[in-house]
Amino acid sequence: MTLLTGVLLLVGLLQAPHASTAQAAPTGSRTVDVTIDSMSPSAPSKGGSVTVSGTLTNDGRSTITDAHVGMHRGDALGGRSSIDNVSRRTGYLPGADGEEIQGSAKKVGKLEPGVSRPFTLSVPVKDLDLDENGVYQLGVSVSGRSPASSYSQVLGFDRTLLPWQEADATKKTQLTYMWPLISSTHLTAETDADAQQTPVFRDDDLAAELAPGGRLQQMVSLSKNLPVTLVIDPDLLATVDAMTKSYRVNGPDGPMGKNQAVAKQWLHELEEAAKTHEVVALPFADPDLASLAHHGKHVPSALSHLGPATELAETTVDTILGVKPRTDFAWPVDGAIDSSVVDVATSAGAHKVITRSDSLRETGGLSYTPTAARPIGGGNTAVVADAQLSRAFEGDMSKAGKSAHAVQDFLAQTQMINLEDPGRQRSIVVAPQRMPSVSQAHAMATALRTLDDSGRWSQPLTLGRAAKAKPDRSATRRVPSGAAYPSSLRRQELPTTAFRQIQGTQAALDDYQVILAQPERVVTPFGSAIMREMSTEWRGNAAGAAGFRHSVRSYLDGLTKKVSLIQKSGATLSGRSATIPVTVQNNLVQGVKDMTLKLTSSQPNRLDAGKAQQITVDGGHSQSFKFATTANANGRAWVTAQLYTADGKPYGDPMTFQVNVTEITVTVMLVIAGGVLLLVLAGARIYLQRKRAAARREENGSDGDGPDDDTGTDGNGGTDGDEPEQPSDPTPDTGSESSDPSGSGEKVDR
Repeated sequence: MTLLTGVLLLVGLLQAPHASTAQAAPTGSRTVDVTIDSMSPSAPSKGGSVTVSGTLTNDGRSTITDAHVGMHRGDALGGRSSIDNVSRRTGYLPGADGEEIQGSAKKVGKLEPGVSRPFTLSVPVKDLDLDENGVYQLGVSVSGRSPASSYSQVLGFDRTLLPWQEADATKKTQLTYMWPLISSTHLTAETDADAQQTPVFRDDDLAAELAPGGRLQQMVSLSKNLPVTLVIDPDLLATVDAMTKSYRVNGPDGPMGKNQAVAKQWLHELEEAAKTHEVVALPFADPDLASLAHHGKHVPSALSHLGPATELAETTVDTILGVKPRTDFAWPVDGAIDSSVVDVATSAGAHKVITRSDSLRETGGLSYTPTAARPIGGGNTAVVADAQLSRAFEGDMSKAGKSAHAVQDFLAQTQMINLEDPGRQRSIVVAPQRMPSVSQAHAMATALRTLDDSGRWSQPLTLGRAAKAKPDRSATRRVPSGAAYPSSLRRQELPTTAFRQIQGTQAALDDYQVILAQPERVVTPFGSAIMREMSTEWRGNAAGAAGFRHSVRSYLDGLTKKVSLIQKSGATLSGRSATIPVTVQNNLVQGVKDMTLKLTSSQPNRLDAGKAQQITVDGGHSQSFKFATTANANGRAWVTAQLYTADGKPYGDPMTFQVNVTEITVTVMLVIAGGVLLLVLAGARIYLQRKRAAARREENGSDGDGPDDDTGTDGNGGTDGDEPEQPSDPTPDTGSESSDPSGSGEKVDR
């Protein structure tokens, strides 16, 4: 027991300084950071040389002396998993990394702490002893002495991959590379009120992407000489096309855009590239298919946008680029699918769904990478992109070392796919990140150019032809369930509330456009903006998505309020019938039509507000419409004016005002009563006069021999037996009624 305790103490004492040193600075084969920045050629041929360049940096605290760099060649790797293991390994492992190649060493001398120094090594291919086709490890070591070591040892190591194929493969792997031309949303729903409908941009940032050296400019420029399939979001084309004309940048009194020349040049270059490449158009604005499947399906009409987005995609690409694009491909975010995503993706006619091998995983224990295309039922095809190749150029490719390693890894993976089963030709698809950076694009292009120039184990294939390739019978065809969808991606999706807001905006647009004389001036910009609200751009940017939705709806609400009723203070009716004017104001630049203006009385037994009227108002005008009303009783009544669309929906806010009905006043009643009394008295008097005249004729005994004398006159012309009418007898008042000038409120015509 005492002996064991002593041994443990001794081990602890020996390890303690080592642990302290490790924390203080890198030691051993990690003392010097060796970075391979380039290898040329990336895929060497027989008879040539391999040149490796890079940088040495002393990360230790002591000066390294007697240093030299040398090249190592490891054994051939046995499969794709071996490539992954090598890429993850750090430090020098003698048995796996091989011995230093004789004649490859170069002296470095002293290497001070923190100092970096470039290196270049060149070795003839014959000295590498590459016996058979395969992927080999190729490493660079720096060896030397430090104060802690009395002998030379490996103090730093970096490795890369060397694909070696002496002759062309019998059956080359068919490789399809998707080249995405996608950007973020830059256009708003707003347009100026001029005839050209000058568009308003959220910002002018797109110009930097289109300018020489910019991301999109580089993507198009690089694509011209690459065997790729262009995958385009038509919204990008529509936005750039808008930039070629007059445009304004958002903000208070936003300035006019000045990047028309940049936009025109980029479109011209893309037109040239499109002539020699297959073009696939995504639905307009690249909608987030998974968000629609998981949340949008709960909102009525949310999925109805996919069909129009697909139709608009084809029209946009054809109009701007002059080519007929393919619109039968759907591309969910990161190629992640489940049964609901597939249902939504194929609902608008895109029966080929681009997924990824880390979503549609192989379960049959295949010893090789299967062909990408495979049927998944319902006449649909899953095009399974290779996950490792698709993710090969993610991350920071701006550093030469990372870019060089990514290129070599990509080449090694493609060759290993071919070596898995050399007698079986397969079709492989690569679906990279949607918006590669400039450095990522250059790394991708370098790898593709090397493959194309070498041509020893792969050959290019368009996406359309890849989707028609004969599928492997043993490859997975079963679409995963919703439970298998990555939770990390679910957390980035648009919520159901977002689709409800989109639905509300669409409903408001539908109600608004029916009143317009030129609805296309509104339907086009707002329809595109609503599609942009569902874009994959908003993944992981909930605040940005909500802000964009709010801006679209706010602008639409502002436009709808430009057609309104002018508030009335009130009106007084002093007759049985009168007209009430109601004014409609149209502050839009275009006219409104097919609208109905209706007045409703709160007390129809007292006031009949008249019939509804069809109205039309020119842009920038106000117009009054008169309603013939009828008063049935005295008193006050509230009247509500409301505009309606052609389909009977209320439009805008109602306008309520008070009407004071004074149909029959006291004065008018007295006048009418006096007139009636006079008429009655006059009638009674005439009746009595005639009755007395008849009685006198009867007393005189008229025998009918002479003419009837019923005039009641004597020889003097007087009335026989009657008194003359008195001039003071009253006569009926036939004067007309007059309006009451003392009524409050707005005066109205009678």
